[in-house]
Amino acid sequence: MSRIGKKIIELPAKVSVKIATDGAVNVEGPKGKLAWRLPEGIIGKVEGNNVSFSCADNSKRALFGTSRACVANMVVGVAEGYIKDLEIQGVGFKAAVKGKILNLNLGYSHDINVPIPEGVKVTVAENTKVKVEGIDKQAVGQFAAVVRSYYPPEPYKGKGVRYVGEKVIRKEGKTVQ
Repeated sequence: MSRIGKKIIELPAKVSVKIATDGAVNVEGPKGKLAWRLPEGIIGKVEGNNVSFSCADNSKRALFGTSRACVANMVVGVAEGYIKDLEIQGVGFKAAVKGKILNLNLGYSHDINVPIPEGVKVTVAENTKVKVEGIDKQAVGQFAAVVRSYYPPEPYKGKGVRYVGEKVIRKEGKTVQ
């Protein structure tokens, strides 16, 4: 059995979790609402301020810890939210939000327009600092990864889009003899 799956989720104040008999999970909090469905064979129980999970049969053990982690991420998301900070480095590289589109100028011959998904809020400060926030951990992380994938940091000059605090191992250039 999964050690993660056996852990109990303690609910913070103002967060409520409802688990239906068919496995539908609804989480409500001050930041918003999230819904998800448990895989077959995983049973969730809400007892007071705690949520626990059990496995109906051993065939679904692989999803036991994953299910608990997904619900725990939903609880944290509606209570506090998730934030990913990106920084753009390079001469002339910049970003701007235009309505529901993130406009990136990353040194290509054209601008890159990335549509911002529902439930994700993007703000740009100083043209090079991009802040992605929302209540769904998967959506925030996926959007940040998509933005980073347009120009990942390169090892020679360090140009590109990187997460704040990400270390880029630099390589030495060619030497002239």
